[in-house]
Amino acid sequence: MDSDEVQKRWAERSGVYSPEFYADMGTTGGTESIRSVLDARVERDATILEVGCSAGRHLEHLREHGYENLHGIDLNEDASDVMAERYPELAEDGTFYWEPLEDVLPRLEDGQFDVVFSVEALQHIHPDNEWVFGEIARVTDDLLVTKENEPDGDQLLRTTQVEDFPLYFRQWKPIFTDLGFTQLARTEDSVDTLRVFYRKSEPAAETGVDVGELEEAL
Repeated sequence: MDSDEVQKRWAERSGVYSPEFYADMGTTGGTESIRSVLDARVERDATILEVGCSAGRHLEHLREHGYENLHGIDLNEDASDVMAERYPELAEDGTFYWEPLEDVLPRLEDGQFDVVFSVEALQHIHPDNEWVFGEIARVTDDLLVTKENEPDGDQLLRTTQVEDFPLYFRQWKPIFTDLGFTQLARTEDSVDTLRVFYRKSEPAAETGVDVGELEEAL
């Protein structure tokens, strides 16, 4: 399946793994772990971007806990309607792009966001479009958080299928450390690996986070 077909299928997704499906899930442990990282690291007025935000359940959780400057990207335009119905304040106050990452990110400014995060979204990026990871790094000023499925062992990439959709599980540490980040923390649950990265150029004394405390919070 080529990259255009992958994008088309996710853009038209209904039923399982659709915007309605994720909105029905509501707040989960993954949602709370993202907030724990942000609570330890940034102020409530930080500019925050979620890549692959769907209808916005993670961003709504952040909004409910006082975060004010929320942005999201998702290629399924139906997510906009679901967000307006389920999370009207988020839909009104946030900034959203209902297009593929590959189209949106090149238009954004260097370091535009204090925080960029993903939850099981980057694993949908086709290998032909891996250049988008450099764009994610470029628009991230400080903190990058990934919560994604990863391959077992030392594999750099594993392709699998769920509901006839291809998923591309990658090792995110080498990808983003090669793009200028340092890994601050890592934790796993039964499904995903959560990784917290910060800009390599930032002195450790200025991070404001004790790694042990952050991992305990997760």
